[in-house]
Amino acid sequence: MDTPLRTIAVVGLGTMGTGIAEVLARAGREVIGIDVSEAAARQAVASLEASTARAVRREGITERERRDVLARFRTFGDLQAAADAELVIEVVPETYEIKQQVFRDLDAVVSPAAILATGTNALSVTRLAAESRRPERVLGLHFFNPAPAMKLVEVVSSVLTAPSAVETVTRLARELGKQPVAVGDRPGFVADGLLFGYLNQAAAMYEANYASREDIDAAMRLGCGLPMGPLALLDLIGVDTARTVLEAMYSASHDRLHAPAPVLGQLSRAGLTGRKSGRGFYTYDAPGGRTVVPDALTPVAGAGAVAGRPVSSVGVAGSGTMASGIAEVFAKAGYAVVLAARGPEKADTARERIATSLERSVSKGRLTAQARDETLARITLAGSLDALAGVDLAVEAVAEDLEVKRELFRTLDKVCKPGAVLATTTSSLPVVAVARVTSRPQDVVGMHFFNPAPAMKLVEVVRTVLTGDDAHATVREVCAAVRKHPVDCGDRAGFIVNALLFPYLNNAVKMVEEHYATPDDIDAAMKLGGGYPMGPFELLDVVGLDVSLAIEKVLHGEFRDPGLAPAPLLEHLVAAGCLGRKTGRGFREYARR
Repeated sequence: MDTPLRTIAVVGLGTMGTGIAEVLARAGREVIGIDVSEAAARQAVASLEASTARAVRREGITERERRDVLARFRTFGDLQAAADAELVIEVVPETYEIKQQVFRDLDAVVSPAAILATGTNALSVTRLAAESRRPERVLGLHFFNPAPAMKLVEVVSSVLTAPSAVETVTRLARELGKQPVAVGDRPGFVADGLLFGYLNQAAAMYEANYASREDIDAAMRLGCGLPMGPLALLDLIGVDTARTVLEAMYSASHDRLHAPAPVLGQLSRAGLTGRKSGRGFYTYDAPGGRTVVPDALTPVAGAGAVAGRPVSSVGVAGSGTMASGIAEVFAKAGYAVVLAARGPEKADTARERIATSLERSVSKGRLTAQARDETLARITLAGSLDALAGVDLAVEAVAEDLEVKRELFRTLDKVCKPGAVLATTTSSLPVVAVARVTSRPQDVVGMHFFNPAPAMKLVEVVRTVLTGDDAHATVREVCAAVRKHPVDCGDRAGFIVNALLFPYLNNAVKMVEEHYATPDDIDAAMKLGGGYPMGPFELLDVVGLDVSLAIEKVLHGEFRDPGLAPAPLLEHLVAAGCLGRKTGRGFREYARR
């Protein structure tokens, strides 16, 4: 077993290198910071001084501990300073030429027992190791930005790496308070391998003018609980960096989903690389700034707005979880609601579900008992769609079956008064297909709520080529009235959220199928490295593998991209009846209730 790593060199003192140096110094390691730029070295020292001063003010460390940390960090301008290091971590620019030169120079400086680690997230660790005279001592050590805060570290082995070196570095990662995940050598590894495919699709969606940058980002934040939208994240990472990572992924996978969206190349060549340049998908207050400022693409409130139709009463067709949640949302906001179910028994079940949900809100202090009673009083139950004759807005929330929805819309067309807006909550079916069965397709719009409807803030407003301006405006106005965030999108498979989410989930299944990583490691990587509230396999089991497979088939059928074909492993699990939590077994096993 290799000895503990006490003296560690960090080559490259940019943002990532400085963050890694701070983590190491605060963990008691002697840190040798190396950068050819004196300015970068000074900035690294200043950054460590500032962050440790903040830690003292917050009483995270004492002033004496701060002095000890600063004393353990020394900077140099030459690789010769790494001679005594037991581990060298390079975090220099992401090109083979620069990294290979660093490794060749280090070969002549460090001891034969030293471990050399690359911080790359896109280049081949094997190729870099092959250039070294000690390939068995070369591995990848991929921290995430900001290194002091992010818990994930991917430990990357090539076919040449000695297990003892991997074990030593893995132990170090744990001692630093990080969670190491062991991965093999392929572009992007686990977290970035999944993340950058998703980011690329978001860029392509924006480039196609399918949705605005603001709506794409809001949809993924509010619909999936992500800390940042994909386009804002691309600006943070660097548009040029993202393009480099995707080029490497595409060269290895030849999957069209990894081929960089042309807009990434256009922005990069124009120098619009994101926050660091002051402009990317968004415009910032200054190069390196965080604050988004208005530009020519920023929506202007009320510009060209069409007035919606007045809505005082809302009908909800359905009695399941989604229908009940939507009825609760409207009733809470003061609308008179008619919930039409298939018979009195189902209507009573829906009312019980709503009452239970409202009672939970009261017990948690989110709602008063009086507001609960007033909300329930606004809901009228019915066992037939005929009860929706007088509503201003009818929302269907029945089974995700096209023929079922088409039949329901034929009935709504006959029952509902002229001028009523008819909305479908479909998440994957073509809205125009249900609009066409009515005599008023101009009144039909998609209104895709997310589950649970009372808690989730997002509504995807789906406009077909036949939807009228005032019908579209009506739904947006109603969303604002019920305190939901509407995002506009066209009538194509997946809309925004599912079109970006499910290819990412499918790619995670492919990683397991290829024996590259386990579900546990992938879930940990995406939660700790990407800030996702749930890992992909946790989410798949919650959503239901059958539901996920159905959506992926719809996406593949619409876009005909081979990369969107459902992973065979997912199809096999569904065929075996392993559908996730609802059956007690999916990618994991669960206790049956």
